[in-house]
Amino acid sequence: MTSTGTTWRKSSRSQNQGACVECAVTTTRVGVRDSKNPTPTLDFPRSAWTDFLRAQR
Repeated sequence: MTSTGTTWRKSSRSQNQGACVECAVTTTRVGVRDSKNPTPTLDFPRSAWTDFLRAQR
């Protein structure tokens, strides 16, 4: 997932200490990155990300 033209959102659980997780969601993919080191990113199919979130509940 490229950073160009992608809207990244910082986790609401992140504190302003520079150790933040950001994610970007498209219709088919979810990208995850470290805000202080934005490349590389982790890139997942949206269905896999949904399964991951369900498993965390």
